[in-house]
Parts: sequence; C-alpha cells; structure tokens
Amino acid sequence: MARLWLMARHHTILGIALAAIAGAIVVARAGQPWLWVLVPAGIPAQMLNEYNLHRFIFHLPPPRRQWQFDLLYRAHYGHHDFPTNPALFFAPDFVVFPVLVLNFTLLWGLLTLAGVGWAFEGAAAVVAVGGGLTFLAYEWFHATAHLPVTKTAVERHVTTLHNQHHFRDFSKWFHVTAGGEIIDRVMGTAIDREALKSQQRIAFIRTLGMRPDDPRLIAARRRFARRYGLGAEEIARAARA
Repeated sequence: MARLWLMARHHTILGIALAAIAGAIVVARAGQPWLWVLVPAGIPAQMLNEYNLHRFIFHLPPPRRQWQFDLLYRAHYGHHDFPTNPALFFAPDFVVFPVLVLNFTLLWGLLTLAGVGWAFEGAAAVVAVGGGLTFLAYEWFHATAHLPVTKTAVERHVTTLHNQHHFRDFSKWFHVTAGGEIIDRVMGTAIDREALKSQQRIAFIRTLGMRPDDPRLIAARRRFARRYGLGAEEIARAARA
C-alpha cells in the first residue's frame, strides 16, 4: 500500500494513468474489439523506450553549462546522487509527457499514411494503453527496487540487477521493468555472473563518474535541496562521497 500511495501522489504517474484510461475508452468506443489485440505491442515498444531513454539520454555526459546540467540532474543524475530519496524515484514530466505525445503522434501518422481507418484508435491501443500500463509497471518496479519493502521473487530479481546499475557499474543494466533484461543482454549492457565476480566498483559510482565535489553537482544539489527535502548534512555528505 505504501508504494501505491507514493505513486498515487506523483503527478506524472497520475497523468500516464489518465492517458491509459483515456486510451482504453477510445479503443472501447471504436466498436472494433480486435483493436485490443494491439495493446500488447505497446509492452516491448515501451521497454525499448525505457532502455533507450535511460542509456542514451539520462546518462549523457555532464553538460558544462549549469542550466543544462540542472536539467539532466533533475532527470536522472540526482536519482543516482540520492538513490533512496523517493522524490527522485520517478521520471520527470518534462521527459515523460513529450515522449508520450511524440510516440502517439508518430504511430498515428504512420498508420494514417498506411491508409488504415483505425489509425487514431490503433495508436491509442499501442501507445496510451499498452505503453502507458508498461510505464506504470516500470515505475512500480523502480520504486520497489529502492524501497525496503517485502518483495516477490520477480521484484527481488529486478532489485538485484538494478542495484548493480547503481552500486557496481552505471554503464550496465539499463532496464528496470521485469523482462526488460533481455534488451540489456542483446545490447551488450548486461553483467553475467562470472564477470560480476571480478567486476570492480566504478569510481564515483553515485555521481556517474563525476567527482562528488564538482561545482556543477554542488550547485544542482543546492538548487533542488528544498524541492526534494535535502538537508545541509546530506548535501555535505554527498560532496564527500
């Protein structure tokens, strides 16, 4: 219940949940029951979305300009810096909603160009319903991985792999949603069991390779301190990590 309550209070989660409901209504009102068959296509599509955003956008090299760094810090660097801070668990709205609109518009446009009469409804099924529900599953597994709660076998497995990303090698295991590890294995960003035995922890792991006292990090921590409930001691400790 604690996880549900945590997620229910976050506006990005609520926005995607509403998008999934709206998409389901569009599909239901289309009068073509077979459209529901398209919903599962949104699952692997969103898992690829998750992987690509995490690997190629959220882990971009730290920008030199502070305002650009602050955006990246809000998007993801801050979560690595303070991995147990619940306010930093969830993907930010300035990433989530534009990606949702872009994906929906692209699929709608492609289906329209293909000349199908159910382009809008098809995009709703795949992106809003299938993709939206998969995104909510991602947020569930991600929050679970960072919270000291009782976990199912699947949740424990996800937590184990995600902890390797946070505390062993941040260039590995970019998936979070259960089942997404196949993408890491195909893309060469998995750590197999044998390699894990000799794998050394990457230096400055919590700051993604940056020195923890880097001026950009210090400025970003101070800027977001009040918003994310970061105390002076916590910030000072992060700069020494």
